[in-house]
Amino acid sequence: MLVEGLIAVAGAGGGAIVQAAGTDAWAGIRSGVARILGRGEAGREQAELERLDQTRAELESAGDSPEAERVQTVLATRWQTRLEMLLEQLPEEERQQVAAELQALVEQAHSQTPVQNTHNNFSNATFTDSQVLGSGTQNNTINRR
Repeated sequence: MLVEGLIAVAGAGGGAIVQAAGTDAWAGIRSGVARILGRGEAGREQAELERLDQTRAELESAGDSPEAERVQTVLATRWQTRLEMLLEQLPEEERQQVAAELQALVEQAHSQTPVQNTHNNFSNATFTDSQVLGSGTQNNTINRR
């Protein structure tokens, strides 16, 4: 079972994937997530790249339709689940390393993409858990405007 902080990192990762699709940050996020989930296996990495491309296509297809928010939520949750499953099956030391890599991708996505979600009322959400990296405090902030 994952600690709350790792679940938050996976959630932020899922959100970052959806947020980055269709922006200048997409190429870096796409390759980083595929590398993390592929775990050094070229075939797995290619499969993840294809899943990521499908996610982007679904988001583009939804566009600004009334269903767009639901599609975003479903896709972010889908990626969160995939990331949680990966973290859960890793040995503790590797789990911490992957969590740090994922956090770096989340920060990259947030620094390169403006959030433009006008469908919800969240001003921001912050997750804090000192167990994620073993020491210190990790804050994941997702700003919604």
